[in-house]
Amino acid sequence: MSEIAATTVHEAYAFACMRCGHGWEQAYEIHHHVDGSGHAYVVYTADGERVPSPLSTPTCANCGGHVVRIMRSGRVSTVQELLRPAKTVRPQDAVKDAAAPAAVLAPAPAPHHWQLSALLRPFHRR
Repeated sequence: MSEIAATTVHEAYAFACMRCGHGWEQAYEIHHHVDGSGHAYVVYTADGERVPSPLSTPTCANCGGHVVRIMRSGRVSTVQELLRPAKTVRPQDAVKDAAAPAAVLAPAPAPHHWQLSALLRPFHRR
């Protein structure tokens, strides 16, 4: 039977495990095909490997859980960027620069360790 490749679509999704709080993002190529009988089907690939549909039953790579929230891409990376420790300026370095503004001389606040699951709580359905 011959096969006709129709289109390839690029999609990316963000995922968050509601069990352990692990978050990740993944880009996919979605290949739409029509087989010799005229039946349409799709093949998902990620990083060049064939994978199951991310919309069926995603699995957390951290804990193996299947209670995974799927979101538009960028959600997890945005939260992870906010969680990175801010670059702090040591007071002795700030004193060396006489032109440093007063805000730089103030000590940085202690970092708060957020859990991804706590940040996603507003999106959880009740």
